[in-house]
Amino acid sequence: MGTDCHQHEEARHGHQDLSGDHLVTAARAVLTEAGEQWTEMRADVFQALADRKSPGSAYDLAEAVSAMRGKRVAPNSVYRILDLFVRTNLARRVESANAYIANSHPGCRHDCIFLICDSCGQVVHIDDDALTGALVQAARDSGFADVRPVVELRGTCAACS
Repeated sequence: MGTDCHQHEEARHGHQDLSGDHLVTAARAVLTEAGEQWTEMRADVFQALADRKSPGSAYDLAEAVSAMRGKRVAPNSVYRILDLFVRTNLARRVESANAYIANSHPGCRHDCIFLICDSCGQVVHIDDDALTGALVQAARDSGFADVRPVVELRGTCAACS
């Protein structure tokens, strides 16, 4: 399923970030490739997530989906779907905010670095396989296995500075 970005020769690499209908189509393909169904509810949660400019909590997304559907959607249902999206690489969890963002290149698996603006809440996702690879190697050298780095840097974005 998808491309393992660690196979790239270069340490920093770019992606074709998808948005709109292209992102939804790619997400649906990745989810069905993983053997999961693309239900109406999952589609609505993904759309609500993809429409956000900043990370959203399950409560934020439940509210957005409730508005789209015209009936209340429980945050617990949204949490289960978000867990599935994270497992299948359709979304990323911003740990320090307990919130989620859509993965704009769902077919590519790699470790992410998030830059989080403390002023406006914007999250920028960058890739640096040399940096995250060094973290994984340091963990392995300390006897850890199956390590997946979660790197979040907080500061002020260019627009807010």
